Amino acid sequence: MRSTGLTVNAVVGTALLLGGVSTPAASEPAPRHVDRVLVFSKTAAFRHDSIPDGITALKELGASAGFRVDATEDAAAFNPANLRRYAAVVFLSTTGDVLTNRQQSSFESYIHHGGGYMGIHAAADTEYDWAFYGGLVGAYFQGHPAIQQARTVVEDRAHPATATLGTDWNRTDEWYNYRSNPRSSVHVLASLDESSYTGGTMNGDHPIAWCQNYAGGRSFYTGVGHLSSAYTEPALRQHLLGGLRWATGKAQADCRPENGYQPLFDGTSQSGWQQAGPGTFTVSDDGTLTSSGGMGLLWYAARSFGAYSLKLDWKARGYDNSGVFVGFPPSDDPWSAVDKGYEIQIDATDAPDRTTGAVYGFRSADVRKRDRALNPPGEWNTYELRVEGERLRVWLNGVKINDFTNTDPARSLRDGHLGIQNHGVGDQVSFRDIRIKELPVTAPASPAAQGD
Repeated sequence: MRSTGLTVNAVVGTALLLGGVSTPAASEPAPRHVDRVLVFSKTAAFRHDSIPDGITALKELGASAGFRVDATEDAAAFNPANLRRYAAVVFLSTTGDVLTNRQQSSFESYIHHGGGYMGIHAAADTEYDWAFYGGLVGAYFQGHPAIQQARTVVEDRAHPATATLGTDWNRTDEWYNYRSNPRSSVHVLASLDESSYTGGTMNGDHPIAWCQNYAGGRSFYTGVGHLSSAYTEPALRQHLLGGLRWATGKAQADCRPENGYQPLFDGTSQSGWQQAGPGTFTVSDDGTLTSSGGMGLLWYAARSFGAYSLKLDWKARGYDNSGVFVGFPPSDDPWSAVDKGYEIQIDATDAPDRTTGAVYGFRSADVRKRDRALNPPGEWNTYELRVEGERLRVWLNGVKINDFTNTDPARSLRDGHLGIQNHGVGDQVSFRDIRIKELPVTAPASPAAQGD
């Protein structure tokens, strides 16, 4: 929905590339989000021939995205004053014990104060006796078979590191096996199909790229990058750039662990969905639903839901309007969802209670948190809508931005249908990977008692 008032959301400006910032004083405790990245490639064990090519690629990618990339193999760079100059530190195929205890402590403090980490390939073959680093990288290297082609399954198509890839990514690399499966503690972006190659040892669940919010900072790891030729591959370069943009805070994504969700729309079938009212949604070859015309509603008619977590990825072309509806009764009239359900708005322009993240007409999002979490038009975002009893909470790219409790006796969130809106001519919003996890039904509790 959209009202007639228009106020441009400040998030568009804040999401642009940051300008240069001077080096902070040594007494400042937190790293600044400056346009600068440090690439560290020291090795104390096996050394990859591809390291120079990786450094060149990262410098070129940094230049294209508006930030400077410095490269070093001098571990003395890991001191508080120097680390504060960087938005993220990349461990590029490091191996073995590369930092002293004091340098490790400096890096831990850097992460605790909001710094970013990006690990590439053999970064998982590093610092086995440093527990903090093991948690930061997510999993340690165990071994690998011969270099060969394999199929990578892209599990998250909204994160900037994987948003430009298809559902499958077929390429040749040295595919690592890991000592443990990190899925329970990280957000898996892509995994290997072990049936597509020989030598996988992770029992069919083989994450190969992931992200996480860790100890106050951001961590992104990818297992690709063994071969020198890899760093000229356009898809891999975009993968690295997306990971770097997220690690530096230039792009937002939901990097909380995700388990137990079932697809409602996975890009291949609209089974169970019905269009109510005018307009339509078209499905592209890459499994993206895009709105046109309206005002209508594509709703999941196969069944209703009570307590659940609904996740979906969405992208606005520009200042477009759409929304996600929950808690409405079955009807071929889209206005039934408006009058008897609740809409979580998608719209960069409107009054606070009718703009992105708002429960439309009822409760504004926390605008300050929303603006920090929101990616600009043209980039993907992820909503989580969690319904428990009459309580509806909204997360945007992993950040909780709204907490609403229904008190209207004419409406109820305890049982209802779900839908996405095609708002009207000129509004174009796309959706991907609509998935749901049903939650236990519990007795009503106050918001204070329920927590986050």
